[in-house]
Amino acid sequence: MEMSEQSAEGPELVPGLVPGPTRPAAAFHQNRVFLDLFWDLTKPEQEVRLRAVDSLVQYLQSNNKEEELEYTLKRLVDGLSHSRETARPAFSLALGQVLSAFKDLSLLQTLDRIRVKYNLLTVKKKLQRNAMFGSLFGVLALHQSGRLTQEPQVVVACVQLLQSLTPHRQHLKDLPTKTMMDILNQVEEEVFEQVLFSALQSDLSTPFRTPEQLHLLLVALQRFPHTLKPKKLKKLLGFSTIIHQDNVPRLTELLKTVANSVKKEHVLPPVMLDLLKLSLREDSFQLFWTKVISEGLLKEPPGPSHYLSFRVLGAALPLLSDTQLQDVLKGDVMRQYGLHLLSSQKPGRFQLAPEMEVYVSSFLQGCKDVDRQLIVVKGFSSLCNQGCPMVPPSWRVVQHLHSPALQAYTSWLLDMFLRPQLHLLLDVSTKKPRDEKDDRQTLVHRLRKWIGARLVALVDNQQLKKEEAMVLQVSRFLLFHAFFSSTAVCAEVPESREELSVPLQEDTRAALANSFFSLLLSLHHLPQEQGSEEDGAPHKRLLGVRADGSMWICHIFDFAQMLLQQQHVEPGPAFGPTVRDTWDSLLLSVSGLRKKMKKAQSPENKAFLQLFLLVGLYLFKAPEELLDIIRDLQSCVERAHKKRRSKPGEEQEPAWVEVLVEVLLSLLSQPSRHMRQVCKMVFSSVCPHVTQPALSAILKVLEPEPDDADSGLLITDDDPGLNREEEEEEEGDEGTQEEGLGSDDEDDEEEGEEDGDTTDDEDEDDEELQEGVDPEFRLRLMKVLEQQNALAKEEDSSGDEDLGDEDMMKLDQSLAAVFSEQKKKTQAKKDEKSKLKKEKLLIRDFKIKVLDLVEVYVSRQCGTPLVLSLVQPLLTLIERCMGSDRELHEQDLLRRTADILRNKLFRAKVYCRSVEDRTQELHDLLETLLNKVLKLHDSSVALYYFSACLYLVKVLRGAPASKGPGEDTADSVRWMGNLDQQRVSSLFKGALSSFFSRRKSPLTTHMFSDLFTRFPVLCVDLLDTAVQNITTGVREHQRGQACVLVQQALQSREVQLLLAGDPWTQLCTRVTSQLLMSVQQMHGSEQKALKDKLQQVLELCQCVLGHVHRQKLPLSLEPLQTSLQELSSTISLNRTGRLEDTYWAVMKKFGVLKPKAEKIKPNLADDSKTAPKRKKKKGFLPETKKRKKRKVLETSDSTANIQPEKAQKQTNKESKKDFKKKAKKRPAGAAHVQDSPAKKSKFLQKKKKKEKGKAQGQTQA
Repeated sequence: MEMSEQSAEGPELVPGLVPGPTRPAAAFHQNRVFLDLFWDLTKPEQEVRLRAVDSLVQYLQSNNKEEELEYTLKRLVDGLSHSRETARPAFSLALGQVLSAFKDLSLLQTLDRIRVKYNLLTVKKKLQRNAMFGSLFGVLALHQSGRLTQEPQVVVACVQLLQSLTPHRQHLKDLPTKTMMDILNQVEEEVFEQVLFSALQSDLSTPFRTPEQLHLLLVALQRFPHTLKPKKLKKLLGFSTIIHQDNVPRLTELLKTVANSVKKEHVLPPVMLDLLKLSLREDSFQLFWTKVISEGLLKEPPGPSHYLSFRVLGAALPLLSDTQLQDVLKGDVMRQYGLHLLSSQKPGRFQLAPEMEVYVSSFLQGCKDVDRQLIVVKGFSSLCNQGCPMVPPSWRVVQHLHSPALQAYTSWLLDMFLRPQLHLLLDVSTKKPRDEKDDRQTLVHRLRKWIGARLVALVDNQQLKKEEAMVLQVSRFLLFHAFFSSTAVCAEVPESREELSVPLQEDTRAALANSFFSLLLSLHHLPQEQGSEEDGAPHKRLLGVRADGSMWICHIFDFAQMLLQQQHVEPGPAFGPTVRDTWDSLLLSVSGLRKKMKKAQSPENKAFLQLFLLVGLYLFKAPEELLDIIRDLQSCVERAHKKRRSKPGEEQEPAWVEVLVEVLLSLLSQPSRHMRQVCKMVFSSVCPHVTQPALSAILKVLEPEPDDADSGLLITDDDPGLNREEEEEEEGDEGTQEEGLGSDDEDDEEEGEEDGDTTDDEDEDDEELQEGVDPEFRLRLMKVLEQQNALAKEEDSSGDEDLGDEDMMKLDQSLAAVFSEQKKKTQAKKDEKSKLKKEKLLIRDFKIKVLDLVEVYVSRQCGTPLVLSLVQPLLTLIERCMGSDRELHEQDLLRRTADILRNKLFRAKVYCRSVEDRTQELHDLLETLLNKVLKLHDSSVALYYFSACLYLVKVLRGAPASKGPGEDTADSVRWMGNLDQQRVSSLFKGALSSFFSRRKSPLTTHMFSDLFTRFPVLCVDLLDTAVQNITTGVREHQRGQACVLVQQALQSREVQLLLAGDPWTQLCTRVTSQLLMSVQQMHGSEQKALKDKLQQVLELCQCVLGHVHRQKLPLSLEPLQTSLQELSSTISLNRTGRLEDTYWAVMKKFGVLKPKAEKIKPNLADDSKTAPKRKKKKGFLPETKKRKKRKVLETSDSTANIQPEKAQKQTNKESKKDFKKKAKKRPAGAAHVQDSPAKKSKFLQKKKKKEKGKAQGQTQA
């Protein structure tokens, strides 16, 4: 407001500004909608502000009144310097839209209005910052109007105004310069040459002073190349090009400043990109890249300058030619980027790799040239550390490669695998090789291992468009080089034509084998290639199938068979004659399944076929473990097919299912995710044939180990090197990157290794101290010392002086031998401890895999009686996991088991409904589980046991006959099927009594609430126990929970239906008498438990009274009313609003309303005498700073005469104290800003006292 008042004093003197007629503010009160639009421009919500801008322009266009238009301009210009940061752009946008909509408004007059309003020479100092923003947003408004380029004079005036704002960088930063660049981008070249060039000549002539001036010159050169020709540029700057040898030092220093300015933003500044484009236009890119980037910015320590260089590298990819791309991707910037990737792997370091991935991805996505795509992908893949490329094998940017580029990249990878050309790679490792031959083999091994993982990732990437020929080529290549070798060239095997320049090592073959089985998993999930569809209707794409309908694994299996038939192709040494015989028998089984698949497609045959094919391929990796499994599997399949052709009833329990389950459990021990999925598929197909012995074999795996109590004591610490999951063959994909990036130079890791060794030593010492000294070690040590006479006896204390040099050497050797032996024993104990821990972790992983089979069976066969045998073993597993140390593996096992029980079994809509022959068994199981609940200590475990009891009750009851809507009768609700109601009710009644009588019970109210809701018949049987415990519960908490359960039962419609008539009246009578006794037991304690119980008692009273009044039951409620009325005098109800509201809601049922509180006006005079003086709170305005009330309550004459004097003295004292406190808090340098009140003249102080006295006299009168 001060700003607007000051600017209103002198607008008349501005030439060209015609002041409009003044209009009283009251005239606009007739249209509040118009005025509210200006308030909406200041709202924090962006949508509201944009809506207000549109509404304002539409309103002005529809009314078209000059007075409102003039008022709008005034308000919008005033709002440009609004104190809210979000409001300034809104006012600027609104002003620009108004100027764009009304062409008659003069831009020059509007600019003059802005310059007068926000003249920095006339504005107060504290408002100068707002004035700067007002001028800036005013120019932006003129620019947004779209009419600025039509009036050159206004353009010049705007540029001059922005130039005057440029020095104020502390407030505006580089906004004025950016605005000038935006204006230059819209101005035509003629206007620039005739008008703007002279105005901007001072800024254009000094481009190396600030980054903003350099950017301004670059924009001018880009926009007006004909005006700023080399001759004119040489006249202006003294040189015809910006990038040349003399400007390199100044340009480098300027770019260092730019790098530091964007250190927190993590972006590429526009000036750097424009400078790069200028170097390409001036044909000086080589100079710019070599001198400015490589020899300038990269010479700085790692930091913002290096990051700026890396970002320029990413942004330059679409702009460079093929030759320039090859040079850049092999230069110093790329090498430094590789060193950054190495150092950024340490925790807490900044990583630029995600930004570089975005740059490369955008380049590949927008580039249509196959050769350029291939150059970039090969360049980044050639950046290595000790032979291993530093980009991850699953680099996602390749998904934008075109099909020819992908094929060329795959061929390059295969060729690099066969003939490694290490000299073509950009290796950033600084480690010096000890042996060139061994070092070369290590580098080749790391490179080939990465290539195998890279090929698998290309096939696994489903967003990458690839042809079947390429997938087939990769599959054959990995299979051949992982398990075969050729002695001569075979015409039928193209892979044998290529010779290896470096022979394959065994470690490399093992890594390729892992990559191959990872490839099988990828092929198992590979979608079928879509062909040309005439109808265009969407079809479900099959997985793991080729375009012709055959499975990928079948083709790979056939290729392996073809390789085994070749004379010049030899399998690995593990594939001996016995394995070959097993392979031949496996071929017969596979051919038989294929014939059956052609006749009739069935899930069982398909699952068995996949299992045979996968196990057959695993023969090349681990044949010894699979020979017996294959024989058992073949016998299972044969007997299964015989069972289908045999007469019904010939065999009731087919033994082939039990054997098959054993085979699947053996295969699950294999560290393969693919094998795990295939086993689930096979077991899912044979679920209808699973018998009780087969299911028992699965449950036996989940039983706790007998020596768990002993082994658990040995496993105390975690081993991060152990693999939690079974997918070891996928290590080629994930572990290669870690190997390439984690194997840093020895110099960098030396300190970390030393720290790790020191930590290990300290841990070992601590363990030895905890375990104590071994007695045997002590005896051996004493014997050695006695043999050398090194122990000092009591009578001879100088025994150590008699030993000579030779004796001392012998003693040292003997001691060294003893300590070495002891160290070996200690290490053996640690190895045994680690081995036990690994075994335990492997057992946990295996159990998690076995739970897959349990989950499949429960999901597909939840309606069979056999599923009931899973309840107790799974509950035992949960109890054991809950009682363990809660390690990560235990948590995973617990979470998985709980999910199967809770979601797949207990909450399933389909359950077993035919249990007539197992009724007694289920009742015994229910009693066992319920007795187990009472012995537990953890309520979380008890919840699963109790849920299992409710599940068994549901199974025993079964499903009632179907009924129509509204046909609920007492007979249908009372129907309980095969459930022994008397026995089950007695069991749950005992559990409920235990809950009310034990102080620490594993049972909870939620359990019985669920029971009451799902089974109303049992609720009726247990209701008397709950009513009785309203007064006899062991604690106040149990009594309150009894009220909760009774209230829930009374509100149940099924319970009311079952107890219709006299039983319902008798129940209400018993509940009322119990409530009366409970209320009479209340005393004046303020305990929280008592308050909670009272709340629950009152809620139950409200429920009972509601039923009594609605049903008009003949009950005597006067004693209860009397007790409740007396309750208000013994217990305070004012502290908790909920308790008080519930109490008066109950009393309202009796016709007693809550009394209204009388409002009494406080007597200020009496309060000031009696009330103690309160301590002043921080953050509140003190009493001396508050305004005096002009209306004082009428009091007696004496009080009216005495009270103002006391108040005056009191306020004077407080004001003096406050002044002294403020004087202490005031800083020393603030004296020149405002004069201290202590230095005021005495005349002014007396004058103020007189004025206060007059004011008080007037108030008294």
